Amino acid sequence: MFGMSHETFLLLDAVVTVIGLIVLITKFKLHPFIALTIAAAFLGLTSGMPIDTIIKAFQDGFGGVLGFVGIILALGTMLGKMMAESGGADQIAQTLIRAFGKDKVQWAMMFAAFLVGIPLFFEIGFVLLIPLVFIVARRTGVSIIKIGIPLLAGLSAVHGLVPPHPGPLLAIGVFGADIGKTILYGLIVALPTAIIAGPIFGTFIAKHIPGHPNQELVDQLARETDSADLPSFNITLITVLSPVFLMLLKTFADVALPEGNFFRTFMDLIGHPISALLLALLLSLYTFGYKQGIGSSQMLKWLDASLAPTAAIILIIGAGGGFKQMLVTSGVGDVIGHMAVSAQISPILLAWLVAAVIRIATGSATVATITGAGIVVPVVGMIPGVNRELLVLATGAGSLILSHVNDAGFWLVKQYFNMTVAETFKTWTAMETILSVVALIFILLLSLVI
Repeated sequence: MFGMSHETFLLLDAVVTVIGLIVLITKFKLHPFIALTIAAAFLGLTSGMPIDTIIKAFQDGFGGVLGFVGIILALGTMLGKMMAESGGADQIAQTLIRAFGKDKVQWAMMFAAFLVGIPLFFEIGFVLLIPLVFIVARRTGVSIIKIGIPLLAGLSAVHGLVPPHPGPLLAIGVFGADIGKTILYGLIVALPTAIIAGPIFGTFIAKHIPGHPNQELVDQLARETDSADLPSFNITLITVLSPVFLMLLKTFADVALPEGNFFRTFMDLIGHPISALLLALLLSLYTFGYKQGIGSSQMLKWLDASLAPTAAIILIIGAGGGFKQMLVTSGVGDVIGHMAVSAQISPILLAWLVAAVIRIATGSATVATITGAGIVVPVVGMIPGVNRELLVLATGAGSLILSHVNDAGFWLVKQYFNMTVAETFKTWTAMETILSVVALIFILLLSLVI
């Protein structure tokens, strides 16, 4: 077509489609769900696919993703809501702050965010813990940047790298990775990455930009909580980490025990992400609910309220799945896969680069993850020995890079920390970029030993 080979045309078609997707989201401010749906239809039509095949591919991709991730998203959100409303998150943060003391309070904030962030979306975890930043800054006299950057790093690291967060789960589904191994490798990569981008970078940048919190926000949000009414630290930790523990236990059972073994079969049941999160949610109804004297009607209100904000995210994820399937069905994915094999580009580096470019252009980590994974997935079948779990982590790491003015998180941080745009670039944007690059380095190092 147009004097080009079919493969060259498909590749050009994909480039034009992705650029169009970026323009729709950034210039025309179209909702990502609509933009992804239009992009998928455009790619299907221009690549020469029959109409019925286009519709079926989009439906299969949409339903295939949400059949798993949609359930995980709902269960994880409800678990996070129970922890937030009961005061469990406050308990984790306060306990760690007491343990670390004033001199190392930035380390306490990073570990608190790392733990609290496991079942929570980044934005929810941020809004939940930002009052703590104000309270600690007021109590200790420590710079708000020195306290806040570690908190942001902890939340962002688990958001991009550790299931059951939607981004890593999306990539797990696309690449066919093992969730237990991904959690294990994700934690191995995320913790040192958060330390470097959080307490270490935060301590450095706070010397240059100490920050001055908005006094109105401080007065509104920095309310002291009665620690006597909070769930205990141990109970909170057990509840929040139980799904991660069950999923890891399932992986260990699969490795250590033969097929047909009763315990392995049992762990395959309760260690599946859906089962693990459901069991954790049921446990939270007791530990964060009945045990705290909270009635069924109140808990029902919390759970109902938790689901409303996830509607847009679910639609974006579904449309992203449809777009991914269009890349695969049209043959674009195979062309990119063959190019990567011919160019001898590391699949891990390719996954990171593709996700990073889309993240910088669209400002959406979710769009970057699902689109990047869809583009890179054909490489898995063409290059022997590619570690699927590390591809998941590389895609997640790329989706974190260089948050700037097209990302809602950029403005969220700017307003709460009362910074100028330039200061936000020097703190938040720099921290996100450090997270992404350092995570990639650790992933590449990990690829040498596994």
